[in-house]
Amino acid sequence: MSKPMKEMIVSDYQSRLGDAEEAIIISLRGVDAEGTESVRGKMREGSVSVAVVKNSLARKAFEGTALEALSPVLQGQNAVLHGDRSVVEVAREIIDLVKEFPEIELKGAVLDGELYEGEAGVTRLSKFPTRDEALSDAVGLILGPGRKLVAQVMGPGSNLAGVIKAITDKLEKGEAIAKVS
Repeated sequence: MSKPMKEMIVSDYQSRLGDAEEAIIISLRGVDAEGTESVRGKMREGSVSVAVVKNSLARKAFEGTALEALSPVLQGQNAVLHGDRSVVEVAREIIDLVKEFPEIELKGAVLDGELYEGEAGVTRLSKFPTRDEALSDAVGLILGPGRKLVAQVMGPGSNLAGVIKAITDKLEKGEAIAKVS
């Protein structure tokens, strides 16, 4: 392959990946054409792109980016999964697809510049909370003490309101109120 052609391919990889900082590398070797199309279709439904790459050119395209951490797993036939969604969500999805297509090899993933290598790494990554899940957990942790404080403040007030209501009811019925000593 000529140098200009290689440069065009590297440029194409860079334009496809854009500013992606998260991706998963898989191998579809052993998956038949129908299975490959099914995997691509399911990923496409979730706004995830599947791009088969040439390893040496992918390494060049990844240089200087967060995806450079994937270089050690770029051996053999590879496809890069990336998209608009969190790599954690994509990892969960691809783990489910591996159950349907056991020939898929999970080679690795990158999140925040850290490489999660092999099937164990991608599986571990799939158990992380997504950004939205982490934010909701954080909000829950922040609001929890406030809820408890409000309950503590309102508790005595609620008891006092109950006593006043009981006194009011007795007075309306014309009953005498006993003196508390």
